[in-house]
Amino acid sequence: MLKRPFDKTKLPSRHVTEGPERAPHRSYLYAMGISDEEIHQPLVGVATCWNEAAPCNISLNRQAQAVKLGVKAAAGTPREFTTITVTDGIAMGHEGMRSSLASREAIADTVELTMRGHCYDALVGLAGCDKSLPGMMMAMVRLNTPSVFIYGGSILPGKAPQVAEIPEDFRTRDLTVQDMFEAVGRHQNGTLSDAALDMLERVACPSAGACGGQFTANTMACVSEAIGLALMNSSGMPAPYESRDQYAEASGQAVMNLLEKNIRARDVVTRQSLENAARVVACTGGSTNAGLHLPAIAHEAGINFFLEDVCDIFRDTPYFVDLKPGGQFVAKDLYDAGGIPVVMKELRKAGLIHEDCMTATGRSIGEELDRIDREADGRVIYPIDTPITKTGGVVGLKGNLAPEGAIVKVAGIAPENQVFTGPARVFECEEDAFEAVKARAYKEGEVIVIRNEGPAGGPGMREMLATTAALSGQGMGKKLALITDGRFSGATRGFCVGHVGPEAAQGGPIALLKDGDIITIDAPNGEISVNLTDEELAARKAHWKGPRDTIYASGALWKYAQLVGATYKGAVTHPGGDEEKHIYMDL
Repeated sequence: MLKRPFDKTKLPSRHVTEGPERAPHRSYLYAMGISDEEIHQPLVGVATCWNEAAPCNISLNRQAQAVKLGVKAAAGTPREFTTITVTDGIAMGHEGMRSSLASREAIADTVELTMRGHCYDALVGLAGCDKSLPGMMMAMVRLNTPSVFIYGGSILPGKAPQVAEIPEDFRTRDLTVQDMFEAVGRHQNGTLSDAALDMLERVACPSAGACGGQFTANTMACVSEAIGLALMNSSGMPAPYESRDQYAEASGQAVMNLLEKNIRARDVVTRQSLENAARVVACTGGSTNAGLHLPAIAHEAGINFFLEDVCDIFRDTPYFVDLKPGGQFVAKDLYDAGGIPVVMKELRKAGLIHEDCMTATGRSIGEELDRIDREADGRVIYPIDTPITKTGGVVGLKGNLAPEGAIVKVAGIAPENQVFTGPARVFECEEDAFEAVKARAYKEGEVIVIRNEGPAGGPGMREMLATTAALSGQGMGKKLALITDGRFSGATRGFCVGHVGPEAAQGGPIALLKDGDIITIDAPNGEISVNLTDEELAARKAHWKGPRDTIYASGALWKYAQLVGATYKGAVTHPGGDEEKHIYMDL
């Protein structure tokens, strides 16, 4: 690529590289082997969530080196730094899960602080696991720098040994970590042996990369393309593929193009691009967590785009991409079928895409889609005029049990099973519910209620995958429902309602439920209710003793609980773009 001169007189890095008074600062840069020419080029932050916690993040270090080559080729000086990740698959089902959602804020905060402290001019962010993707995108929008996001890629599908000890349904399908959580339920009910469980856990996750279904990581990776922060098709190929390094290098070059043209993150992330992203989540049967993360990204730009807005888009978007957990296929299959560009082409045919939105290439979404010649394969990606179902895979709910809303994933659930009425069986936390499920201390037809798991009340809004997967493994996924003020994993199956707001800690109706209260969940009509009058709810509220005490009376989780806002607004912890009094790039 042609080397081009950049005028640094208006770029943030001038504060650390230009003029006689910055000689001490430059001496630090020389100490790291940076040349005089490189010091006076734009400084580009290359932020990764690399760590050794899980396969999701383990290849990010390698990919960052490719990004840096791209930045250098386009006359920029890359400066790599890392931030944290809490990986849900490791944190799931125990106290560690409380750190997960709070880590999203920590990622955004630490990337912001690093960029500000060192006055970097642009940002390429690499992320692999669930909360690190929205956290990185939130930082980009908050700083409003020229920014390109790149996903670390999905894991390859696992394959079970073809031995008699392993049930046939495991042997005949691609495996993901979801299958391991469900295998625990099978093991608990005696239909999966110790030996089979041991063999499965060794083969379910065979490479670097994030969970392979359309769980939260892949959902938010699809969002990164649809919202315009990532290069088109960059989210698709699995983490081990060498082609991912080529996309990383191209992302490094792309951010320099954005810097030259002064195209910033908020030029890309607009109300319309958020709507495009929500469409892609809906049509792929993506994670309910998008209903938390899209409002949080919007908040950084000062855009009011709440859970209800996301759900309105879900309601009138066809579901036509057959991905796990509701469907059959994994992320690699979507990539082989043409990926998100082909999905967005189908949405465009139905007039469901805003084509004028800017992307990381400097071209519009419409211009990018004009370059795509592949079509829906009819196997993984159905044509939009013959979808799997006519409405999205995720539905918003409201009613006297959730005045601020709730969300349910219906992808893979037959329409006749999308209405459920039953008596409540109430648990005060996930551990209590999981113990009851292990002991089968519940009945068919009940609605399991797990409360005190919201952002503030948990604290941390844990995911309930261990419980829901155990129920599925016991063959009970379709025979009861579950509601919570916490979250669900993108891998959750079954009739499970999350994000119930207000949460129990805020005195929401979920805090007032008792065993036996009759709850109705009506996904087709978007309603969730309990058969109590307003007067009965008010009487119970009058006797409510307030939020349950937690063991988190200091430290990061205490701080998070003090700051975190309502779930329907994205569970954010600061005032957002509406209240800011400066733009970082213009200081």
